[in-house]
Amino acid sequence: MSDRKTHWENIYKNKSPLEVGWYLAKPVLSLQLIANSQVAMDAPIIDVGGGASVLVDYLLDEGYANISVLDISANALACVKIRLGDRADVVEWYEDDVISFNPPHQFSIWHDRAVFHFLLDENDRRGYVDALKSALIPKGHVIIAAFAVGGPTQCSGLDIVQYDAKKLQAELGEDFELIEERGELHITPANKEQEFTYFHFVRK
Repeated sequence: MSDRKTHWENIYKNKSPLEVGWYLAKPVLSLQLIANSQVAMDAPIIDVGGGASVLVDYLLDEGYANISVLDISANALACVKIRLGDRADVVEWYEDDVISFNPPHQFSIWHDRAVFHFLLDENDRRGYVDALKSALIPKGHVIIAAFAVGGPTQCSGLDIVQYDAKKLQAELGEDFELIEERGELHITPANKEQEFTYFHFVRK
């Protein structure tokens, strides 16, 4: 088991999903940006590093019918499946590390709230972008939320990389065009402030 997998398995083994610092009762900005993409309700959407996020719940509530969740932690995915009950059967589940993810089909939207900023190693970031390019259809949408410049420097005991639009564009490359950028001041369950920026790209 990789160090990265061990870390996240332990997080979701020892903490309630309601206690983790990135918990959101409702992922408002993610839902807005997904709506802004104007994809069909049956367009394939993948939540990368979804963890125990409730994004999948809200997408199902809104009528999206082709949702996948990818996470490195089996414990995290188990939490979501239990929460969804019978609705879990209509979701595709992938227990994998995004940097080595080999998508079985392509997606119209790739959503990532707070995964990419954990990738400190250049090779890991390259693996992520390779997986993204393999997974996303032409003119598909990429929504990435990361700690903003001036925001936190660590999360879950791990160092992170802060991003602005220029820095993230350099990582993704010229195949992607930034069409929307939104800021979020996230208040953690411990009542701490975290500055996020959400970036919405379209694949050219």
